[in-house]
Amino acid sequence: MSNLPRLTKAKIAAMLAARFSDGFKSLKELPHPFELHDMARAVERIHQAIQKQERIVVVGDYDVDGVVSSALMEEFFEIINYPIEIVIPNRFHDGYGVSPQILDRIEADVIITVDNGITAFEAAEVCQARGIDLIITDHHTPAEKLPDAYAIINPKKEACHFAYPEICGAQVAWFLIGALKHQMGLSIKMGQFLDLLALAIIADVMPLVSINRPLVQKGLEMLSQSQRPAFEAVRAYLGKNRFSAEDIGYGIAPRINSAGRMEDATIALRFLRAKSLSEASSGWLMLDQLNQIRRETEAEITEMAIGLANPDDPIIVVAGEGWHEGVIGIVASRLVDRFKKPAIVLSIENGRAKGSGRSIGEVDLFALLSECQSHLNGFGGHKMAAGLTLDCDKIERFRRAICQVASTLDPKAFIPKSYVMGELPMSEVDWELMEILSQFEPYGEANTRPKFLMKDLHVIEASAIGADKNHLRLTLGNQHYRLQAIQFGFEKMVAVGEVITITGTLQVNEFNHQKSIQMVIDQIH
Repeated sequence: MSNLPRLTKAKIAAMLAARFSDGFKSLKELPHPFELHDMARAVERIHQAIQKQERIVVVGDYDVDGVVSSALMEEFFEIINYPIEIVIPNRFHDGYGVSPQILDRIEADVIITVDNGITAFEAAEVCQARGIDLIITDHHTPAEKLPDAYAIINPKKEACHFAYPEICGAQVAWFLIGALKHQMGLSIKMGQFLDLLALAIIADVMPLVSINRPLVQKGLEMLSQSQRPAFEAVRAYLGKNRFSAEDIGYGIAPRINSAGRMEDATIALRFLRAKSLSEASSGWLMLDQLNQIRRETEAEITEMAIGLANPDDPIIVVAGEGWHEGVIGIVASRLVDRFKKPAIVLSIENGRAKGSGRSIGEVDLFALLSECQSHLNGFGGHKMAAGLTLDCDKIERFRRAICQVASTLDPKAFIPKSYVMGELPMSEVDWELMEILSQFEPYGEANTRPKFLMKDLHVIEASAIGADKNHLRLTLGNQHYRLQAIQFGFEKMVAVGEVITITGTLQVNEFNHQKSIQMVIDQIH
């Protein structure tokens, strides 16, 4: 890290501003929903269905984005007092998306998918045969061929020239609601949904720049005072009123995700749509318990997966009989952290393997799977995360094939994106710097919270804190300055009088109504 720039407050402000090449967007600058290809056709058909009292069914997905998309649609139709059915597939019985087996239990004139459907070729055929108009709304990367649906709204499809393709499924659903509102001449405020929408944008790791930034900013603001019972329950449980994107990503999203991972995503949908605080509170406690089970299951499988991994492969591919499907995506993320390489984790059952992959740096996982699709029964996703299925007797051939393709990539593509901005002298750490950092919030994907290197700091105080004494609290200093710091889940104690170099992020710590600046240590070097 010797070639890092020495930072000043002015330099930090300039470096952060450079992330927003087109400046800060405002909510007024959001594109019109009808700029999405096929939107006009879709809303015309839905409006017609409402006028004719036809049966409308919405098919969602079991992750946060899919559950929020479903909640948005349910809420909109409740506002206009039109009955619809929401179907969220069960990961274990139904598989992903609007599959033919899901259609077996649906009676509808119009089916609207949210956060899925771009690869639903079979489902589109079934709908055509049954005289159902299928409207697909999705944001996942489409293949060259598209399903034969009535309308397909996807910012990433070739025919679509929407200015901001990096949006999540819930945003596509939100734009659909906006277009329906316009088509039907309704006076619904689209801002009322932003507390929910922010949840999906963050959980689905969308870049927090361009139009995503003001949506999340406003959503986080709303979250702190939302009258929605679900968010009242969250505020009471977490004991806080102000939320950052990190609070969503690490505290709220995993719990909502755990329903679909461990049992059924409908539990999460009912929580988000709870009508009373008591209903929301019991829903949140159930999600919290499912998340605890998820963590234990994930830890067991991660340990087994590490034992099976070949650290010399450019891509880690591991498989296990009966591994819990709900956690294999998280296990893949753990392997990426461990080996600093993309990872694919496969669960084998009845001769079939179902897998989840996560990538790193600039490695395009979707492109790698495309190159190896002759070994697969199916796959989908995007650059950083994907799902796949294959016969278990093809796993070894697939592993060799994808490793072969990955070995041709530039080694620089594998470098993790988490980088240190520069060396920060302790003299620069003050409330003026914290004000500069707050101006560029919310931090997240494509706008990471700045990480700093601080050199040669004397340890003035050191203590292990927390119920399990697994967090390290430090007072650090040099001749003229003092800084409070904390390292969560530390591995090695440091001694008073030691001189250390650290990397980490700065945050405002509030305790007993007192505010202080604190360094959250990532690593002690």
